[in-house]
Amino acid sequence: MTLKKAISGTNLEQAKSHNRRVVIETIRTNGALSRAAIARLTALSSQTISNIVEELEAAGLLRPEATLKGARGQPAVPYSINPDGGYSIGLQLDHQLAVGVVTDLSGTMRARIERHVDRPTPTRAMPLLAGISSDLIATSRLDRAKLLGIGMAMPGPFGVEGMTSVGPTALPGWHDFPVADELERLTGIAVTVENDATAAAIGERLYGVARKLGSFVYLFIGTGLGAGLFLDGHLYKGSRHNAGEIGHIIVRPGGLPCDCGKRGCLERYVSLRAAYDRLDLPDPDHASPDLLEELLAKGDSRFEAWLAEAVDPLRQAIDILEMALDPETVVLGGFMPLPVIEALASRLEPLHLSVSSTSARMTPRVLVGAAGKDTSVLGAAALPIFSETNPQFDVLQKPVS
Repeated sequence: MTLKKAISGTNLEQAKSHNRRVVIETIRTNGALSRAAIARLTALSSQTISNIVEELEAAGLLRPEATLKGARGQPAVPYSINPDGGYSIGLQLDHQLAVGVVTDLSGTMRARIERHVDRPTPTRAMPLLAGISSDLIATSRLDRAKLLGIGMAMPGPFGVEGMTSVGPTALPGWHDFPVADELERLTGIAVTVENDATAAAIGERLYGVARKLGSFVYLFIGTGLGAGLFLDGHLYKGSRHNAGEIGHIIVRPGGLPCDCGKRGCLERYVSLRAAYDRLDLPDPDHASPDLLEELLAKGDSRFEAWLAEAVDPLRQAIDILEMALDPETVVLGGFMPLPVIEALASRLEPLHLSVSSTSARMTPRVLVGAAGKDTSVLGAAALPIFSETNPQFDVLQKPVS
């Protein structure tokens, strides 16, 4: 088995918490490891590793596995992540659904709840989300003392006057609303909030096609369109947590009007809402992914026309992302049905010439996501676990000195 080199730790005493995360992430990435193997992969001293492993075992985050028989001396004891060492709740709020899950430390889903909503305001949504959280705890019978927190995913952008809560692709009434503080008040549990595209990128990296990638862009095609960014192994969120709002880049100057005030924005051409508008379907505020999948299966000529029109703006957006960020790949996913995403992906060639146009590349320039429709809510559930265990989660925001 080829072991993945871990991010290096530091022996500075003030970075003890960072080093704990380094050890956990190294084991999560590579599987069960002996102390010697952890020390080799992290560049931490044997004594530091020994101390950290003892602390993590005592805290129930690591567990010893069957010993490995070595050539000489005492057999090495491998340590693995203890799934029951911690739990987290993931919540996702969108225009038509509120979804909640409980996952353990290994990422296994222990419970799931889904409720239908209709473009919910904070007044309606917050009690509902708090109730889902309580129901998840009761249903999964988890030890509340081991609950690491709540992660919540919802459409962005956040806190941008004239864009947040504006238009049919945004949720109404959420501008400047203290989501994390209010949900924490209602539940008594620490809350982390991210936009749905960033949460989906986390989910895809943990459970999908990006598991072994250090740099990728996840394009979340939902009611609107956004992107989650992993760059050099780091989750990048931007100075105001709004990095990746590419749905509002202009791909058609002077094109279709957008509710953000511009014309020709990407999500006016590539999104659930864009498909409904192009097909002149009734009730676009409740755009159904299932209906779009049915139209594709029937070979509907209007739907084929939308696909043909959506491909070039999507191709242009991929070109911009490749030129600006040089990712290993761009992953397509979101609420759009998988067959529709696959149909879009199959029509993208030839992609524009960019810095990604090299014969030496090992990964296709575009991949279709594999983590499924729960990608965002699983990523949301991973937010508290990442903040507890992953040294790279917020390192671009808070570098270790």
